[in-house]
Amino acid sequence: LSAFTQVFTFGPTFRAENSQSRRHLAEFYMVEAEMSFVESLQDLMQIMETLFKTTTETVLSNCPEDVELLHKFIAPGQKDKVEQMLKNKFLIISYTEAIEILKKASQNFTFTPKWGLDLQTEHEKYLVKYCGDIPVFVINYPFDLKPFYMRDNEDEPQHTVAAVDLLVPGVGELFGGSLREERFHLLQQRLERLGLMDTYQWYLDLRQFGSVPHGGFGMGFERYLQCILGVDNIKDVIPFPRFPHSCLL
Repeated sequence: LSAFTQVFTFGPTFRAENSQSRRHLAEFYMVEAEMSFVESLQDLMQIMETLFKTTTETVLSNCPEDVELLHKFIAPGQKDKVEQMLKNKFLIISYTEAIEILKKASQNFTFTPKWGLDLQTEHEKYLVKYCGDIPVFVINYPFDLKPFYMRDNEDEPQHTVAAVDLLVPGVGELFGGSLREERFHLLQQRLERLGLMDTYQWYLDLRQFGSVPHGGFGMGFERYLQCILGVDNIKDVIPFPRFPHSCLL
């Protein structure tokens, strides 16, 4: 990032967890982007929203017959949902606001929403419905919930980091990103507290003589296809789905 201000990768990613669900694979494709001189979540969210809308408009204009086929036979009504996502500005709520919304919900959740715990799929889908099926950014997650490299907001009493997830209809989390911690002393303190100094000494070495404000995100490609096509199961949007106990070559 010190040599190139905008970089991205697009390739296979592997999940270590034994996740058995309609939106998890053991091997999936992800778009990952990192940008230098990004100093606010607003800037990062604008890039994420623009990427989603521009990509979707390109798919709709270049592959209309394929999309219409799926909308007709697999997901009637999905076309209107996609048009609504493209037409509306994405919403923004904080993690704290999201927990309050979930606590007041008339719906009974399998997992009780509580500040300090991660949002479950059922919570994410409820939040999107609550927002009128418009994609919604959830920002500023608890400090202890996120990886060491996410930027400390240094806020009290609810200690949070500058993290953001984009929740979309039918899928839940599509994008996950954050501002990155570029302040060397804070990064070092956090690694020491987590007992990760030996493992990530190389990470510190790269930042020993200074860094620049930066941020980035990842977007699961198969989940993106689920979102715009209305496909319920992630295994149906990849040619050779690999999931726990199934690894066809």
